[in-house]
Amino acid sequence: MTTPVTLATEEAAVLAGVPQGLFIGGQWRSARDGARMDVEDPSTGQVIAQVADATVEDGRDALAAADEKQKEWAATPPRDRGEILRRAFELMIDRADDLALLMTLEMGKSLAESRAEITYAAEFFRWFSEEAVRIAGRWSVAPNGATRLLTMKQPVGPCLFITPWNFPLAMGTRKIGPAIAAGCTMVVKPAPQTPLSMYALAGLLADAGLPDGVLNVISTSRTPEVIEPLLQDRRLRKLSFTGSTPVGKKLVEQSAGQLLRVSMELGGNAPFLVFEDADLEAAVDGAMLAKMRNIGEACTAANRFLVHESVAEEFGTLLAGRMGALKLGRGTEAGVDVGPLVDRKAREKVGDLVAEAVDAGAKVLVGGSPVGEQGYFYAPTVLTGVEPGTRLLAEEIFGPVAPITTFSTEPEALAMANDTEFGLVAYAFTRDVSRALRVAEGLETGMVALNQGIVSNPAAPFGGVKHSGFGREGGVEGIEEYLETKYVGIAL
Repeated sequence: MTTPVTLATEEAAVLAGVPQGLFIGGQWRSARDGARMDVEDPSTGQVIAQVADATVEDGRDALAAADEKQKEWAATPPRDRGEILRRAFELMIDRADDLALLMTLEMGKSLAESRAEITYAAEFFRWFSEEAVRIAGRWSVAPNGATRLLTMKQPVGPCLFITPWNFPLAMGTRKIGPAIAAGCTMVVKPAPQTPLSMYALAGLLADAGLPDGVLNVISTSRTPEVIEPLLQDRRLRKLSFTGSTPVGKKLVEQSAGQLLRVSMELGGNAPFLVFEDADLEAAVDGAMLAKMRNIGEACTAANRFLVHESVAEEFGTLLAGRMGALKLGRGTEAGVDVGPLVDRKAREKVGDLVAEAVDAGAKVLVGGSPVGEQGYFYAPTVLTGVEPGTRLLAEEIFGPVAPITTFSTEPEALAMANDTEFGLVAYAFTRDVSRALRVAEGLETGMVALNQGIVSNPAAPFGGVKHSGFGREGGVEGIEEYLETKYVGIAL
């Protein structure tokens, strides 16, 4: 165990304000065996906190607390559940500065990006506070007129949420928000790299009036050991996971024994299509958003830039100029645009992908290497002439690297875009409305962004197809993931 590093006064105060134990049944407590795990600042590689490292028994305790509270919470009036979410939204906005600093310290993104995530994350609480009172079934006459058909919506029951490190609050609120609104209790297991943001959120929800036991949070470095018994426990009724496709597939297999309701938001390999009639300045603006949001560490990040051969050189030059002008540094520093990748392993993967592409003939327009001796920084990078079949085009990069390839025709562009096992999101820039609609229909993805670089919106259904998962988060569809439909036939 490493001794935590000395921090600036403001940073130390924010960290000191976050409980660092497990949150079970409304109580903060240590792990059963007293174990703790380090939380690292990726901009320095130094330890900034140590939190409880949950055991199998701690996981079972958390599920027991959720199960014990489920019946009472399901019977809570929808308006009351919605008001708690509304208060939580307001508290998140009030505490945005502290939450943003905390997130930057443990995840690395700039303070500006962290503040933007707080705003986005809070909106899920506001959206689902309004959806809580709109849960409804239906009443109808049977076709033969002899009986009446009643359908009602009821909460699924205790849920298990496994959230990632790249958006440590937003990936939590878009699961927690609809679960609270629907009347479900839950256990949340945050990523080991970023547990502090989730613990801060748990404290905030308690302050907003969420009853003890509705939300339980367990951090652990022993994820497979702790999670598998929960998936096999008959008290659990739903699993929602955001993370890599290989882990998601394993969780789906493990959940089959209890036939759990499952939502999976998995990996992506987003194509970014630029047609010959596109507004190139707008396309570059969109590319910067789609590629560099969250340092490129996003499942929605543009992964493959497919550009018409007639404009590829100009687009590449413009994009390289913008990428090269970004300022790297610790996220807490003024003017920083790009923070570090989350850990050493992440930086090594990005470096390997770029090196393999260059060895195969790709040309580096800007960047192409790690930066600095301290922390996990990698220079914003643009490559051209990337050969088909390279890992850089096949795998999720999860870093600030933009590989550019070219196409000649619209059908070729669609074929290239769809040539992947993933199907989360795609981006397309064109001024031709008919082409835009053809392309949107032809792309094999769950989401399409037309002439814009951001697709995520709490009021819209977020999710993918193929190996990018199933189920939707956000929008009117999001709460349905937490509701069962019961049919009652009524004789007259």
